[in-house]
Amino acid sequence: MGIRRILIANRGEIALRIHRAAHEMGIETVAVHSTADADAMHVRLADHAVCIGPPPAADSYLNVAAIISAAEIAHCDAIHPGYGFLSENAKFAEIVEAHDITWIGPKPEHIVTMGDKVQAKRTAGALGLPLVPGSDGAVSELAEARRIAAEIGYPVIIKAASGGGGRGMKVCVEENSLEALMQQAGSEAKAAFGDATVYIEKYLGNPRHIEFQIFGDGRGNAVHLGERDCSLQRRHQKVLEEAPSPVITEAERARMGEVCARAMADMGYRGAGTIEFLWENGEFYFIEMNTRLQVEHPVTEMITGIDLVREQIRIADGKDLSFSQDDITFTGHAIECRINAEDAFTFAPSPGLVTAYHAAGGMHVRVDSGLYAGYRIPPYYDSMIAKLIVYGRTRERCIMRLRRALEEMVVEGVKTSIPLHQELIRQADVLSGDYSIKWLEEWLQDREG
Repeated sequence: MGIRRILIANRGEIALRIHRAAHEMGIETVAVHSTADADAMHVRLADHAVCIGPPPAADSYLNVAAIISAAEIAHCDAIHPGYGFLSENAKFAEIVEAHDITWIGPKPEHIVTMGDKVQAKRTAGALGLPLVPGSDGAVSELAEARRIAAEIGYPVIIKAASGGGGRGMKVCVEENSLEALMQQAGSEAKAAFGDATVYIEKYLGNPRHIEFQIFGDGRGNAVHLGERDCSLQRRHQKVLEEAPSPVITEAERARMGEVCARAMADMGYRGAGTIEFLWENGEFYFIEMNTRLQVEHPVTEMITGIDLVREQIRIADGKDLSFSQDDITFTGHAIECRINAEDAFTFAPSPGLVTAYHAAGGMHVRVDSGLYAGYRIPPYYDSMIAKLIVYGRTRERCIMRLRRALEEMVVEGVKTSIPLHQELIRQADVLSGDYSIKWLEEWLQDREG
């Protein structure tokens, strides 16, 4: 029979994105929502909607029992988790499958493996992915930490084994600071993730963040869909992404892409995933794998012409990949701007009533958003309210189109990060593609100074 009705266990633009892909496949959708999201666009457009709790995410979008109950009440045969919330929660995936509901995502065991950074690094190394020099696993003893740091050379970075977003992460430049920084990183990790485990890696001075989109069928076949450059970041949060990377050659793309695809085939990986690397001086270093759809997946869709959400649904439904590696071609250039409801330069959140809204349009311009005039942006969730994605035959034409689209985009009643993006794409380093993961924070500091 196949999948006929999908429960979308998310909100905002990604819930709308999943709804659109499902409807184009003739599949019905069920939106779940908190009381704060009763008037959200994904709720309005879905075939059915179920309220699952009050505004706090812990009581609604993270409420596993409520989501499973909604799926059963609405007779759903599949659940798509989107990104964030429960998308990388292996226990949730197991519960979904235990209720004979199709999980549109990777196998739970792969979510577990790649969700623990120590285990992920060990697995990546065994699969042939290049690693940043560092500890083989968790480090708890100071003597061991000193030995490892001396072997790989300072500076080193101490990282939390669980979680992300920059928490539980400390850079140590010399031995005398190591003990105190290990304690600080462990305490932060314990407070944020309930796990004080840390590990140590070589700290790369000025790398870029390059990630490869992969897809597997769960039966030993996998492909890559090229790389994305996500180096423009603030506090480890991505701001602007582009594909292809301005610094990666076709030969490097083919080589690393093949390494990634082979690793996922050997793993028996199912569905969409992203393998993230730091890149410096022509070398790739594995940092983590995200076992879900990424926020920035549209730039890959723009340059390949492949609908990644549609493919996720097909693979979950037991079908073969609809394309082979030889079928995938990379054409032109795409850039995505994450538009947040916040002050463009202080980054203070700005929830509230949207009094006017006009989405940018025109050839090769895409806006993924649930905004509309009269919508009240709630203060309870992530501040991202829209993604503006543009395509051009060349990077230069793409940037010119992006300038025009940003000028055309209107969101009134709240502050947004649109002015930040308008300034960014006029900076010489961004125009030339000469930037690293440190560039944006340094530029913001200089701008304030």
